[in-house]
Amino acid sequence: MTDHQQKIHPVVDVEAQAPTAPLVPHGSATSEKGNPIQQRPPTRNIPVIQTRPPKKRSCWCKCICWTISLILLLIIILGATVGFLYLAFRPKLPNYSIDSLKISDLRLNFDMTLYARFDVKITANNPNKKIGIYYEEGGRISVWYTSSKLCEGSLPKFYQGHQNITKLDVVLTGQAESGSTLMSALQQQQQTGQVPLDLKVHAPVAVKLGKLKMRKVKILGECKLVVDSLSANNIISIKANNCRFRLKL
Repeated sequence: MTDHQQKIHPVVDVEAQAPTAPLVPHGSATSEKGNPIQQRPPTRNIPVIQTRPPKKRSCWCKCICWTISLILLLIIILGATVGFLYLAFRPKLPNYSIDSLKISDLRLNFDMTLYARFDVKITANNPNKKIGIYYEEGGRISVWYTSSKLCEGSLPKFYQGHQNITKLDVVLTGQAESGSTLMSALQQQQQTGQVPLDLKVHAPVAVKLGKLKMRKVKILGECKLVVDSLSANNIISIKANNCRFRLKL
């Protein structure tokens, strides 16, 4: 009997679990010993925003700010001073009126200029209780017909006190060019019984507040007159008298 030798092969346990091995990602690099090399995730370049410290104000800006502040302060002080003076003195503009107008002479010269001499009586009224008025040199008063100046004269220099009324007698003389043409126009206007004349005043004055004499200002005025005649040495009736005055600093 032949002995058959039976080969026994090891039986592989299908249910047995395969030995665990470290998982190596696909495509990862390995070392020479076969161990996977750990790779760091790629770093991202994050832009760094650099903040600059705030700039200090320049000397120029500071100078402008100080200048503006000083100007505003001066305006406030000036406004407060003006308001105080107004409440303390209650200033009022003086008023004037033309009382009478007399023509002493009105004739043609040999050089064909028109010579005129007017005598004017003016009333100046200062209604202020605490303000005096100095009428300085250089005051002028003139009479015009349309755009032609007939004559002019100087206002006297004097001081007008508080609530004072002053009567002024002013002599006006002058010579106008194109005398024949101007004389014809005046004669034709005289036939209507209404001759329009402009009386202009330019008076430099200084105001006195209490005991303080202020700087000079100018009183500018204009009176629209309508007279009935321009006959020399006759009483002239003033039919209309409209005067307006203002101060010019």
